[in-house]
Amino acid sequence: MSTKALVENSNVDLTNCDREPIHQLGEIQPIGFLVVLTADWMISNVSANIGEFLDIDEETLIGRPATEVFTKNAIHTLRNRLALLRGKDALERVFRMSLQDNDRVFDVALHMSGSRIILEAEESAEHDYGDATGTVRGMIGRLEQADDMAAFFNEGARQIRALTGFDRVMVYRFSEDGSGEVVAESAKGGIGRFLGLHYPASDIPRQARELYLRSLLRIITDIDAVPVPILPATDEKGEPVDLSLSVLRSVSRIHIEYLRNMGVRASMSISIVVEGKLWGLIACHHYAPRCPSFERRSVAELFAQMFALRIESRERKMVVEYERRARDISDQLLGAVASDETLLNDPEWLSSILTSAIPADGVGVWINGNYAFSGLTPTTGEFARIVQALNATAAGRVYATERIAALVPEMENNKSPVAGVLAIPISRAPRDYVILFRQELVRSVRWGGDPHKPVEYGPNGPRLSPRQSFEEWKETVVGKSLPFSASEIRVAETLRATLIEVVLRLSDEADADRREATSRQELLIAELNHRVRNILSLIRGLIRQSKPADGTTVEDFVAVIDGRVHALARAHNQITDDHWGPAPVKNLLEAEAAAFLTTQKDRLILDGPPVLLNPQAYSTLALVVHELVTNSVKYGSLSVSGGEALAEWSVKENGDLDFCWREQGGPEVWPPQRKGFGTTIIEHSVPYDLGGTAKVDYAREGLRADFLIPAKHVVQTKSPAGNKINLPGTPPVEAREVSALLRGKNVLLVEDSLIIALDAEDLLDRLGAASVHTESSAVGAIAAVETRRPDIAILDINLGDHDSVPIANRLSELGIPYIFATGYGEQSQLPDKHRSRPVLQKPYTLASLTRRLSDLAELQD
Repeated sequence: MSTKALVENSNVDLTNCDREPIHQLGEIQPIGFLVVLTADWMISNVSANIGEFLDIDEETLIGRPATEVFTKNAIHTLRNRLALLRGKDALERVFRMSLQDNDRVFDVALHMSGSRIILEAEESAEHDYGDATGTVRGMIGRLEQADDMAAFFNEGARQIRALTGFDRVMVYRFSEDGSGEVVAESAKGGIGRFLGLHYPASDIPRQARELYLRSLLRIITDIDAVPVPILPATDEKGEPVDLSLSVLRSVSRIHIEYLRNMGVRASMSISIVVEGKLWGLIACHHYAPRCPSFERRSVAELFAQMFALRIESRERKMVVEYERRARDISDQLLGAVASDETLLNDPEWLSSILTSAIPADGVGVWINGNYAFSGLTPTTGEFARIVQALNATAAGRVYATERIAALVPEMENNKSPVAGVLAIPISRAPRDYVILFRQELVRSVRWGGDPHKPVEYGPNGPRLSPRQSFEEWKETVVGKSLPFSASEIRVAETLRATLIEVVLRLSDEADADRREATSRQELLIAELNHRVRNILSLIRGLIRQSKPADGTTVEDFVAVIDGRVHALARAHNQITDDHWGPAPVKNLLEAEAAAFLTTQKDRLILDGPPVLLNPQAYSTLALVVHELVTNSVKYGSLSVSGGEALAEWSVKENGDLDFCWREQGGPEVWPPQRKGFGTTIIEHSVPYDLGGTAKVDYAREGLRADFLIPAKHVVQTKSPAGNKINLPGTPPVEAREVSALLRGKNVLLVEDSLIIALDAEDLLDRLGAASVHTESSAVGAIAAVETRRPDIAILDINLGDHDSVPIANRLSELGIPYIFATGYGEQSQLPDKHRSRPVLQKPYTLASLTRRLSDLAELQD
């Protein structure tokens, strides 16, 4: 099948350039001939022009043994060369070889395509080329004298042009996005210059790049030459001959059109492969037909391979030297902090150290919710949003981008002074970072034609017509910085290990023991006070949020409250029995089964490995499971005799817990018309309280709920130990406004417990708040401060892994009033600058909120 037929029989769309079968065009260039041989040396295909080169009747060739066409000496030589092939893409060459008993000599290329032998031959153009290895040795010697990479590239282009005689020879280097740049050029006078021009990735389709890796040299001698078909066009299976490694392979009609639009009549490209990847090309152009001899082309290919090895050597030498200097800086950092740990509190010093290893314009540090800046950095709010976005990336890995909008899309058009980000995580939980920033680098890129040209319609259909104009086209690039190189990212990984070691050194165990010995009693009292107050707040919130629907009796309301409190009680008993440590997931489910399915416990099927959850996660999951079981007993699969529920769980490779609840055999399921507090607990408790995910699917055949609990809450164990609990077996308060204290005010509430937060929101609504925005973490709260600018803020002091002091610092800088809330009572320790602020004791009540907000108003006055 011809190229035209292949194109006509395909569905033409915007990706056709990438789908054209350029390795199966079924034709060769007319500068030589091709013979396809079977494994037993029988002729299966030939090019239609073979009679122009051999004394043979081409119409009778198919099916004949090669020994009837070529001399015995030729067959012997070819068989020996075939035995030398190593690797699937190997190619053997024989120069000035007689194939028949006459005076004609040929340069022959031999390779395998599957089980077939592909033989290609061109009539020898040079009868005494000379010492090819000496030629290459001399070329490489001149290369070695180049002082820098620019001179090295220029010398490479000059040498190839001298060897092959092309009008223009360019060294073309690919970038990470697939586009390329002409980094060196040698050309005859009067034909213009391409040096420094860029070309889009679409100029070289995907399949062409793959062939460049397999076949290193590609020659096109005359774009107007009539291609020669291969006969027959297909094999016995109906497949065309695979010409991926063919020296004479015909040219894609698309590429011919591309060259014609450039004014080029002949071309040659040689792949530059560095460390197994396509680094670039040596591209040769001629403005008239040109065909260097096969032997010269082979010398050029050998030189290009040596050229690539020298590039690899030079680049590796530069990388090794750079990384050695960076390791020295890393050692200096470790040694300096070891003798003076206060240096870590000096962002200017830390910035000078880091930027001497990795060039940057500014440094931001985020540790335990506290932040500091040096040099050119984003605003505090932008910095908080960056940290938030980084928390969603892979834990424990350096992250780098030259375009900050790729990480935080809302920063696309905000005129931030920085554009590049390199984030070095220095802990896992909490996620702390040292972040290097690079300023926007506004630059003009010179393209060889418009890289964003619209879809065109040419002779081969949409997108198959290359652009007509290759005149220089300039584009201004904004929103990007100088990219972080692979070497710089490796250095960042080294610095990350150093910084983590510094952090560990500063957490000296002996010092921690001494501090603990002096404050243990106070901490124990404060912890007990905190837990009791939190439990009271939680129970009070459950009661307030469980307002009965219309028509609900007092007895039903009490039953709902009783069930939820008992679920917490069962979880609390298990936690305390384990000395307030992790408790088994299975015991929690067995307790719910015992409470609601006293005679049919087997209808709740449990399937999962022994897994423990820490106290916070255990209490949260207890409420979620209670609501799932309660709903199933009332309305779902456990409400009918034949129904059952399956609870299964597993631990992922990263330590996260997957928990799935499935129901089957029950009544047909419909999504709820009204979402009550129970639904809120199921859908939001795990994401809000634990930082995980929850997904509920109201499938007709049965409810399905999937939860993911982060690894920090999960403890794996080989033993299912734990005390079994077999105890027998909640909608906002009135919305009426009771005070105008907060009328028209926008309130920021920072609270890490969903239920307590919901209860506090209702109370703030009753105090007249215009809006209440809730956050559960320091990074989220700081971002909210910048984007929403609240009128007042209420900050829970203890946020699990963090505290709210960094939020208070930022509020103080902006002059926004705030109060603290805590369950620790008088034992709460606040920095000196915040000790004058009102402190609200949990649980939240209307009276206590009114009192503390009034105190704040007086303080502001």
